[in-house]
Amino acid sequence: KDIQYIESYCYDKREYARFDSNVGKFVGYTAYGVKNAERWNKDTSLIAGRKAQREAYCLNNVGIYYQVA
Repeated sequence: KDIQYIESYCYDKREYARFDSNVGKFVGYTAYGVKNAERWNKDTSLIAGRKAQREAYCLNNVGIYYQVA
């Protein structure tokens, strides 16, 4: 549970939205980001795909990271 997948969306060096696997949904940080996060959170297949990225990417690579360290 200590592994976290984060996908950030930035424009002009400012983060406007983020998907956080611990929260389980998109979070907006600006007015534009909030509107997009609301739209993206309604799409259940998009949310399920992002949650699957944690298992597909993070959990597969954590063993590689700890072997090197």
